[in-house]
Amino acid sequence: MTDSAGTPPEPEDRAGAEQPPPPATGTGPDAEPEATETPETADPATDTEPTAADPEDAGPAPEPEVSETTDAEPPITDAADAGPAAAEPAESTDAKDGRRWLRWTALGVSVVVLAAAGTGWWFYRKLDSNIQTDTTAAHELDKYERDRPASVVHDAQNLLLIGSDSRAGNNSSYGRDDGGSQRSDTTILLHLAADRLSATAVSLPRDLMADIPACGRPDGTETRQQFAQFNSAFEMAGAACTIRTVEKMTGIRIDHHMVVDFSGFKDMVDAVDGVEVCLKDPVDDRQAHLKLPAGRQLLRGEQALGFVRSRHGFGDGSDTQRMDRQQQFLGSLIKKVQSNGVLLNPTRLFPVLDAATRSITTDPGLNTLRDLYDLVRSVRGIPTENIRFLTVPRQPYAYDGNRDELVQPDADRLFKQLREDRPIKVAPAADVTKAKESEKPGPGGDGKRPDDPDPSPSASATPVYSGTNAASGMCG
Repeated sequence: MTDSAGTPPEPEDRAGAEQPPPPATGTGPDAEPEATETPETADPATDTEPTAADPEDAGPAPEPEVSETTDAEPPITDAADAGPAAAEPAESTDAKDGRRWLRWTALGVSVVVLAAAGTGWWFYRKLDSNIQTDTTAAHELDKYERDRPASVVHDAQNLLLIGSDSRAGNNSSYGRDDGGSQRSDTTILLHLAADRLSATAVSLPRDLMADIPACGRPDGTETRQQFAQFNSAFEMAGAACTIRTVEKMTGIRIDHHMVVDFSGFKDMVDAVDGVEVCLKDPVDDRQAHLKLPAGRQLLRGEQALGFVRSRHGFGDGSDTQRMDRQQQFLGSLIKKVQSNGVLLNPTRLFPVLDAATRSITTDPGLNTLRDLYDLVRSVRGIPTENIRFLTVPRQPYAYDGNRDELVQPDADRLFKQLREDRPIKVAPAADVTKAKESEKPGPGGDGKRPDDPDPSPSASATPVYSGTNAASGMCG
């Protein structure tokens, strides 16, 4: 009894579900053989290195268990039979982590996109709301539509840029405020070629004597038709009267107009971190609040405004010299804005756009940011050397040396070229003068005789005018 009870069960007895149980007593015929065989098989006492730890002895042990339990059909525990999820638990966890990461990434991207869209929409609304609309001018022009010239070239555009010299509001520091009246300090006729490969900006002197038609005022009264100083048209009856005066003078249909005030100009210059100029002589003009040394220097806001407005601090103080200086400065400003440092840098571009939109009043056709964007996009590819600046051919008025008059037939030819979208050229004034001198007839000089036909340029030749381009800048 003692031997049978203390005999350890064999592996087959533990694993096999169908093995018969051992006898209850040790008196049976098989009791002693089992008791003597068990220690020989296990041999736990004589083996110094247990066989249970030996891989070769331990390896075959599971085989009878698997073969014997197969008939009993126990629950499936093999990873290969349990399906992909059980066979690759590590890969399943990675997949879940990957999906979780993708969800968080998508959520983060969505938040960024929505934030960017919201910010972009806020910027758009801000810039769009800056623009003021001149509905009065549009209504006034509609009244005189039948008297206005027709467009000649469909895709070409002509814009009238008017620099407001109002002393009202923030501009009161630049002179006496006589009730907020406006003056046309600077007027530029901007022609955009139909192919958008060139642009021509023609300055119209404010002292130019011109035929000003009868114009309606905002208060309902009407001015009389008169021959007077050009900028008085804007002072008397605003942009519509100025547009009609220019159309009467040039025969060119004005498609759009913009009025730009002082403060906006200053802000635009500041937004591009100033514009570089080069001066041969020092400048001291108290009326323009301008005092500058000679040489190369960077002008910002107040100084830039004084620079383009000053008359008495430069040369002979003529309006013609001032317009030349304005053209050179605008060329340098355009060159600066077109640089990648501004156009491709949102932190610098937005202040420029903000200043520009706050400073302008436009007709209803250009009174949204989308309209202005379409206009700028159509001309942003124009090479700077094809952006030309010139002043309409003029000379001192015969009856008043302080006023100007057009030089004919040069002025009419210029207007005809622009009206028909034909090319023109610009060159330094000295070169233009030499070219004109060489065209004069005379015996022995150029081989022409006094009775030869008029040597004026043919209609097919490209006329050349005194001017500059945006590529030149003020410092070469």
